[in-house]
Amino acid sequence: MVSAKKKATVKPKKGVRKAPTKKASRKPAAKKAVSPKAALAPAVQKAGDVLDKVKNAIEAEKKTLAAARKKVEAARGKARKSKSAGDKRAAKAASSAAAKNAARIKGLRQRLGAAKTRFAEASQAAKAKASQLAAKERVLARKVELAAKADIDKAKAISAAAEKWVKARAASDAKKLAALEKRVASELRATERKLEAKARAKAKKAAAAVKAAAKKAAAKAKASAKAAKAKARSSARTAKVKAKERAKAKADKARAAAKAKAKPKVKAKPKAKAKPKAKAKPKAKAKLKAKAKPKAKAKPKAK
Repeated sequence: MVSAKKKATVKPKKGVRKAPTKKASRKPAAKKAVSPKAALAPAVQKAGDVLDKVKNAIEAEKKTLAAARKKVEAARGKARKSKSAGDKRAAKAASSAAAKNAARIKGLRQRLGAAKTRFAEASQAAKAKASQLAAKERVLARKVELAAKADIDKAKAISAAAEKWVKARAASDAKKLAALEKRVASELRATERKLEAKARAKAKKAAAAVKAAAKKAAAKAKASAKAAKAKARSSARTAKVKAKERAKAKADKARAAAKAKAKPKVKAKPKAKAKPKAKAKPKAKAKLKAKAKPKAKAKPKAK
């Protein structure tokens, strides 16, 4: 019976864990209203069994005693009528058997009293124990109820604290993000300024390079034009000198031919007249070419 009570106490715990309600806490109180016999302990049951056995034995002995007494009466009547020794012995035996039955009944009655006392004591102990168990069950039920309520209150408190913490954390994170965005924006502005400065410097450098290249190209073109002009002048002079030389040579040749016609005998002399070739001095042409030095002004390429 105790194990049944323990099982009954365990079931409300499971129910409370799933759904802590007041009905779950009332279950032990409802179980407390069980009949005393159902709530008896094994000792009480044992004492009750002994008591029942003694009662049954007494009832049986009573029946036996009643039968024995009838036999005694019959034997005594028969002995009085016959007055024989055998009938007297039979009556005496029946009387002793009845006395033994009466003695057994007396002993059984004493045992019945003791069994009743033990049964009463066991019943009282069982009732006291049942009361203790019921009180413990009530305490446990109340404990479970309070624990469930504490869990609910704890969940509410945790939820409120969590909500408060979330709000505080969100505000803190918002401040951190704002500071980070501000810092990143300033860094981006600084980077943009650096890039703009680099772009301006690069454009300035490119413009300077273009200007220098244009200046260099202009100088080169000027030098080339000057050199071409000098070359043209030199070529014209050279052509003029050559034309003069050719004309002079032709004139000399014509004179020589005329002289040869006038003096046909002296034919070897024209060989000595090769002097006009020395007068031409072709080396002077090289000097004219040397005057075309303006080409050396193309040195700006080295710059």
